[in-house]
This record gives sequence, C-alpha cells and structure tokens, in this order.
Amino acid sequence: MSPKPAPDLALRRDQIIRAAREIAESEGWGAVTMRRVASRLGVTQPVLYSAFTNRQALIDAVALSGFSEIAEALEAADAEPMARMRAYLDFAVARPHLYEAMFSMPTDLGFGTENAPEALRRAFSAIHQVFPGPDDIRAEVAWATLHGLATLQTGGRQPESRLQSRLEHAHRVLTQ
Repeated sequence: MSPKPAPDLALRRDQIIRAAREIAESEGWGAVTMRRVASRLGVTQPVLYSAFTNRQALIDAVALSGFSEIAEALEAADAEPMARMRAYLDFAVARPHLYEAMFSMPTDLGFGTENAPEALRRAFSAIHQVFPGPDDIRAEVAWATLHGLATLQTGGRQPESRLQSRLEHAHRVLTQ
C-alpha cells in the first residue's frame, strides 16, 4: 500500500476559508467555530489547526480574502471616483458578513502600515488612485466615508431610495 500523498496546504486553507464564509453567510459569525467548520468539511479539528493556529487566524484569512476581492472589484471599475465608490458600496452590500470580517471584527491584520498585507495595500491603492493627494489623507477620508456609508447601508440604517444621492453628495465633497 502506498503512503497517502501530503495534503496541499493552500487547497486545504482555501476549503477551510470557504466553509467559514458559508457558515457566516448563512448563520452569522457567532456560528463559526473551529468545531463547526471541521464538521462542515468532514474533517477533525486538528486538520483545521494544521492550517490555522486558531479561530482568529481563520477570521483574518477570511478578511484577507475579502480584501483581495474588494481590490479586484475596485480595480475592475472605471478609474473614475464615482465608479469606484459604487463598486465599493456594491461589494459591501452584496457580502455583508465578509465585509463584517474585514472591518468590524477584531483582527491582527496591519492597516496603514508598511507591513500591511498586499491585499490591503491593493485595495487602498485603488481608492488612492481616484482620490490622490500629496499624502494619503484624502484617500483615507474617502475610504472612511465609503466605509461609513457601507456600514449604515448594510445595517439597514439608511433608506435604499437615497443611496445614489448620498453617493453623489460624497463624490462632490471628496472631489472638490
């Protein structure tokens, strides 16, 4: 009998991340436990711990995957402020639990630092590209504004009917 091939760690990590996201999307982040993810995948918890040291590391990996996706969405949008703003909001509204992992849950990811993960830098760069300035302040305020709008929108705190008007107003203020 030949030995079992070593598992592909990158594939295993992707499967675990996907399972955690599926649980979060259907039941919320409170339901995402290492035991629950292992059960979903039909593996033991030590299999998960071979890929992620703990639940926080898993949530950080989910958040990082979200930053890669939002960077792709922003980069795919027209390089015009209003298009990027809309792409950002559309991303947040379409994936509220992923967005929550990215921005609302505790994280060990470095933001705004030299050693920030590449996905975070790419996402920020896509905002900075359309809100340039001599330093990062204008882009940071644009991101904060978009984040506020996204958080209020996904939380149902602002009427959907005025979403476009809010975006247009933010665009005018940020591009003056």
